[in-house]
Amino acid sequence: MNEERSGQAAPPPTFFLAGIIQGSSRSRGLSDQSYRGRLAGILKKAFPDAEIICPFDLHPNSIDYDLDKGKKTFLEMVSRAKRCDVLIAYLPEASLGTAIEMWESFRSGVTIWTISPMKENWVVKFFSHRVFSSLDEFEIHLREQAREEVLRAVRGRGERSETVSDPPERLL
Repeated sequence: MNEERSGQAAPPPTFFLAGIIQGSSRSRGLSDQSYRGRLAGILKKAFPDAEIICPFDLHPNSIDYDLDKGKKTFLEMVSRAKRCDVLIAYLPEASLGTAIEMWESFRSGVTIWTISPMKENWVVKFFSHRVFSSLDEFEIHLREQAREEVLRAVRGRGERSETVSDPPERLL
């Protein structure tokens, strides 16, 4: 990553991959998770030293966890989401878990980038710093102009709080 003015290298950024797992399914089925590999590849290309936290990679069989283990895992992932530098929410459709991760991250001052066609959805609209309509649009942004935004997020780690604040100013 770039060096800060003090001459010290900024710590590597942490990205949390939030996104649809079951979505609006009424069954135990899973939505296609291939977007996670594509997102991780895009991020690693732009930020080779980044830490990428992917709940599905960490817990691929979580749908089969019992109630206690499932709840513990979900709360652990929410906790990790609110400690990252940038949460990336992939929402081709509504996701209750992702909405909770976004809310808790928002409350903690984490930068939130959302990839979704649901630009008028209140959670997407109120808590996202940027909204991209597709993975392709997200990839172009990362390649062309995201570096400074990520550096600001990394530098802001120590300034975050867990108080509810106004919706983020959108960086369009």
